[in-house]
Amino acid sequence: MTDTLADRTTDDLPGAAVAAFRFRKTLAVHANGVVIITAQSGGTPAGLTATSFSSVSLEPPLVSFYVDRASTTWPLLSAADHFAVNILASDQADLAARFARKGVDRFAPPTRWRPGPLGAPLLDDVSAHLVCLPYETAVVGDHLLVVGLVTDAGVHHPGRPLLYHQGRFGRFLAHPDGRS
Repeated sequence: MTDTLADRTTDDLPGAAVAAFRFRKTLAVHANGVVIITAQSGGTPAGLTATSFSSVSLEPPLVSFYVDRASTTWPLLSAADHFAVNILASDQADLAARFARKGVDRFAPPTRWRPGPLGAPLLDDVSAHLVCLPYETAVVGDHLLVVGLVTDAGVHHPGRPLLYHQGRFGRFLAHPDGRS
């Protein structure tokens, strides 16, 4: 059996891990797309904002996101038999902020939504949505890696995405010459 860094404590590492504030400051220069993960658990809608969303595999079609292990919303999401990934459009920063806040009814007006094909809330006016079955969950540091098998997908408004960069929500502006 091979020994990996994940099997050790930080005291056992050959070099010290970077300090949390430096790590966060450095990663802030990387822009991330913004999604809201939603589910229906016991008839109650639940949801949270995530900036760690990623595609994983085409065969089978898998996506992933990370959620803080201390999240108070995660127990509701994890109890559901499926979840939706709502990919936010550039004008939905207020919605992203609402689903990131604690102590508010995230699904009350002005949030607009409808039940999806399996019942998970699909938010109105998003760029796209994916409906997923839980595929795998793993503890990774202070977060949980959640992988979902995509069973339904739809593009609604393929405009500009909402991004998260340097601790703020923002919009993508294409380079003037049209090149990436």
